[in-house]
Amino acid sequence: MTNGTDGSGDPASSDGSDDAGGAARADGGSAASPAGEANSDERVSLQHGAGGKAMRELVAETLTAGFEGRGDATVGLNAMDDGAVVPVGGATLVLTTDSHVIQPPVFPGGDIGRLAVSGTVNDLSVMGATDVRALTSAVIIEANYPRANLERITRSVASTCEEADTGVVTGDTKVMGHGEIDGVVINTAGIGVAEHVTPDAGLSTDDVLIVTGSIGEHGISLLAEREGIEFGSELASDVQPLNDLLAAALDAGGEGVTAMKDPTRMGLAGALNEMADKSGVGIELRQERVPVTADVKGTGEMLGLDPFQIANEGVAVLGVAPTAAEDVLAALREHPKGEQAAAIGKAIDDHRGRVILDTGIGNRYLREPAKEPAPRIC
Repeated sequence: MTNGTDGSGDPASSDGSDDAGGAARADGGSAASPAGEANSDERVSLQHGAGGKAMRELVAETLTAGFEGRGDATVGLNAMDDGAVVPVGGATLVLTTDSHVIQPPVFPGGDIGRLAVSGTVNDLSVMGATDVRALTSAVIIEANYPRANLERITRSVASTCEEADTGVVTGDTKVMGHGEIDGVVINTAGIGVAEHVTPDAGLSTDDVLIVTGSIGEHGISLLAEREGIEFGSELASDVQPLNDLLAAALDAGGEGVTAMKDPTRMGLAGALNEMADKSGVGIELRQERVPVTADVKGTGEMLGLDPFQIANEGVAVLGVAPTAAEDVLAALREHPKGEQAAAIGKAIDDHRGRVILDTGIGNRYLREPAKEPAPRIC
């Protein structure tokens, strides 16, 4: 870990305490108000799109108001999971959608096209829908954007679809005026079929927490690229579709795989805190077991960032029943994308809704950051 006991990866952030996640306004007020009581002075901030507590409050109190109980989803808006689960006939379909605003759009290890496909495939996969049937792609382009860049992005979308054994089947294109949008934005949606649904709220006491690879690589490498900083290392994003890897885990563990989540914008800390809170359990995490490369650790220290709170785009977190954990971990490690998979902790009956980090010299709460340490990285 690279910072003090407050768990914050951003020197400018608040202390990360449980009541620090409210959407702060410049005038000191709260951007959140009860549903149906909109205040004309309230404004949306970058914090509301960061994937953390403030965003969940905005979604729950404003963006999903009036939709409760509508539709046929068995896992729907109220769950705020990575996708919706909709039974159709004898099949269990999972539907998800995501928008991508990364800057820069081309970065070491990938680009916005690979990110768009991987992000949507992974959101489906962590819900158990590793059989990804189809994707959509809507592209919003700034006027005067280089056509050669679009061609590169399109090639990347195609090659990543091939890797994930899926394809884009429909889409949309819009062009905005120069300066009205920053380069290019891509929205993707996807649909997949699940034999066994793995919601992020599925943890039970004693379930083993497994991470499929080393953490922090996407966010740290992107920030280094954005700032033009060279550390003499080969930092690159981990962005990749994980449906083949997670299919192997599900084949090995079956219904013993109880929960999954991809630790994107708020990193591993955000994902585990959300899983603990939704599942009504605590999580005990062993710091020395969490795989972090020396390059990520060193660069994070130089930038003042905590790898536990930085986005990943090619890693998943699994909750697995103790009886299945050994088989699932072995299956992950046998796959090229899961060679660094590790059992990093377990669900516990106390400290419910919180993550306890065993640092080797003591324990502390590992909190979700109050705001996104690094904006626009996915």
